[in-house]
Amino acid sequence: TIMTDVSKPSWLGQALAWAARLSRIGVWVGGSLTLASVLLISYDVIVRRLFGVTMGGSDELSSYAFAISTSWALAYTALERANVRVDVVYQHLPVRLAAVLDWVALVSLGVFAVILTYHTQQVALQSWQMDAKANTPLATPLWAPQFLWVAGLAWFSLVLALMLVRASAALVIGDLKTLNALCGVKSAKEEAQEEAEMGVRMVKGDAT
Repeated sequence: TIMTDVSKPSWLGQALAWAARLSRIGVWVGGSLTLASVLLISYDVIVRRLFGVTMGGSDELSSYAFAISTSWALAYTALERANVRVDVVYQHLPVRLAAVLDWVALVSLGVFAVILTYHTQQVALQSWQMDAKANTPLATPLWAPQFLWVAGLAWFSLVLALMLVRASAALVIGDLKTLNALCGVKSAKEEAQEEAEMGVRMVKGDAT
């Protein structure tokens, strides 16, 4: 589950809790889009094979679904600390130095997210202004999937900003445990515990 217990009872804690809930919803919606695109492509392939006809546009719609679902999964990934980090040296560093590097990594990710969001919204805005359409039989207005794509990236940037404020406060007061729970690299013990908890939920029929 997403680590929201690191937040003190405050506006920031409540904001992070809501961010966690909304990010989870975003993942479910994105996953549903991906599943729908898989079913659409499967149907297209089967119909083409059996009857020699194609509905067309399945590849185009699936590419939009992939981009949108990916952008909306990023915030959840950050909150879960599921993003990939090279920790060969990190795991041997002193705790305080590792905490500082965790903060620097979060800042770097935030800067990258903001830059990426800015440029993608420029692309979407240009498509809107030019009323650009896909060069396909569907002639999809490009701004529609692009704005949904940008919205996911903007949400990612906002969540990172909340995380950074909380992490910065923790770093200032020396609360390294909170900082690690927010943006540190997961230990093997934490990963094993999460897998065990997931197994229990699956057995109970509550894998969410």
